[in-house]
Amino acid sequence: MRAYKWLHCTLLHAVGLSAADVDALVRDVRAHAQQVEPFTLTFDRPAIAPVAIEISGWPGAPFTRLVDSITQLTQQHAAFRPAASRYPHMSIAYTGPGSEAIDPVSLRAALASLEVQLSHTVRADRIHLVEQWHDGATIKWEPIASIPLKGSA
Repeated sequence: MRAYKWLHCTLLHAVGLSAADVDALVRDVRAHAQQVEPFTLTFDRPAIAPVAIEISGWPGAPFTRLVDSITQLTQQHAAFRPAASRYPHMSIAYTGPGSEAIDPVSLRAALASLEVQLSHTVRADRIHLVEQWHDGATIKWEPIASIPLKGSA
């Protein structure tokens, strides 16, 4: 298993979407995705966020446009509550019991002391629809559909 298997850049957490017609949603997202040009995102060094260690990405505009359009499409299929994390990022660790005892200054210093290039640019050329769950240690998911953006194989 690759160490980065579970890394992802979330477009939308559709909390409460279980009543949706998934086949119809996939069909509509697939049709829309054929109009969306692939784009690149650059991810930077990890940073301490309120509930996670995150790697932020940029530019935000193409990502935000895709999030907004996928949110609108999804809302046509079921009522749900979208999560607030609507900016490009990868979460690499989450808080949990005992995390309040971690010294954030020491953790920031440890991250800053890494002597390797951590930024990396990736091509966003597809959307993955997944069913996810949290097992108490990590967020995991089962793939439902992989939907290429315009011109991607």
